[in-house]
Amino acid sequence: MRYTFVRSIIIYARTNSSLMLIRWHGHSCFEFSNGDTTIVVDPHDGRSIGLKPPSASANVVLMSHDHYDHNACRVIKGEHQDLKSFVGETVVNGGITVYGYPSWHDHSNGSERGPNTIYKFTMDNISVCHCGDLGCIPSDDVISQIKGVDFLFVPVGEVYTMEHPELKKFLELVNPRIIVPMHYMVGGLSFRLSALDKFLDMIPDNAVDFVGNELDISQSDLPMVKECWVFDH
Repeated sequence: MRYTFVRSIIIYARTNSSLMLIRWHGHSCFEFSNGDTTIVVDPHDGRSIGLKPPSASANVVLMSHDHYDHNACRVIKGEHQDLKSFVGETVVNGGITVYGYPSWHDHSNGSERGPNTIYKFTMDNISVCHCGDLGCIPSDDVISQIKGVDFLFVPVGEVYTMEHPELKKFLELVNPRIIVPMHYMVGGLSFRLSALDKFLDMIPDNAVDFVGNELDISQSDLPMVKECWVFDH
């Protein structure tokens, strides 16, 4: 293992509404909260994929596509607005604008695995882009809409999504401040994906930071240089 901690992430008590909580629930499921609004993206039910189910309550659930490992909104607690394969612009709880951008789950315009939605929203002045099961580089128009985001959550397991040479090109086009890998092989997962190590071979040692399962962060805490943050489930 060759991972390098480049700095420490400060974990705050949730007493400051300007902080955004990010929590990983395994696979592609992430939770984002500012205390008033909680958004969960791509929930799985745990049992179907061999992992622990998400334990979260939300106001909004976003699902990038209608596959069983990304669409289990039923396991998320609370009364939530559900957006599945949504393309367009809408305002959700707390006045947060969510953008859904069209993309594909394969290289055949969806004929193999269907469409995929890339979601983008801003919470507490931090822009977030979750790529779902992105299977190929999206259109130039979509790239222009997500270029330069603060956080880019991207699938790196290759088998059902982009292979690493294409993924590297995609990351160069989007040029996010922070890359967060997801949808890769972990212990217990019931289907095979590429391991995280293979993806991290593309990232400079001094740009990789393990941040634990969750963190609270404000816009002023974002790094000045580009980094790859790895969450631990």
